[in-house]
Amino acid sequence: MILGIGVDLVDVPRMERTLGRRWGQRFVEKVFSLEEQTACCTASQPAQCYAARFAAKEALVKALGTGFSQGVSPSQIRVLGGEHSRPHIELHGRARQAADSLHVTVIHVSLTHTSTTACAFVVLEAKPDRTD
Repeated sequence: MILGIGVDLVDVPRMERTLGRRWGQRFVEKVFSLEEQTACCTASQPAQCYAARFAAKEALVKALGTGFSQGVSPSQIRVLGGEHSRPHIELHGRARQAADSLHVTVIHVSLTHTSTTACAFVVLEAKPDRTD
């Protein structure tokens, strides 16, 4: 059963400008895990990688219905895999609690990007209990 869906777009040039600002590294450290940072820094186009992951974080909180409020922050959402493997999302802290309260059992995520736009689509699912 589908519990929630979310989609988000991020402007890649805007992410590139953010990363280039004097506080860009502080933004990266606050929003992205070390694993995410490593994946994006080694990607052929780091700004596209960061933009797609940020879009996934936004899409996830839309699907949860929380937004970045109620104690849910981007750092509690890890978007792993991607460029050469299937992307997946790991939740921690309040984000995990929000998903558990909805009985989320599966998180589907799809990422795509062009040189100008990154897009993420998230579907939250609960497997029906089978008692037959």
